[in-house]
Amino acid sequence: MPKIKTRKSAYKRYKKTGAGNFLRRHAYKGHLLRKKSQARKRKLSQNLCVSTSNSRAIKLMLPY
Repeated sequence: MPKIKTRKSAYKRYKKTGAGNFLRRHAYKGHLLRKKSQARKRKLSQNLCVSTSNSRAIKLMLPY
C-alpha cells in the first residue's frame, strides 16, 4: 500500500491546532495596504479557524 501524499499547497496555508481544528490567514493583506486603515490591517493579520464545512476537505489534504 503506498503512502498518502500531503498536498504541499495546503501544508503551507493551514496549521493544525491541538484540538484538531485548522488555522488560516485572512485574505486581502497581500498588497494595496496604503488605503486600508490600521485597524483593518491589524484585524487581517490575526489567524482564525477554518469553518467546519471546509475542514473536512483540508483534513483529506493533510493526512499526517
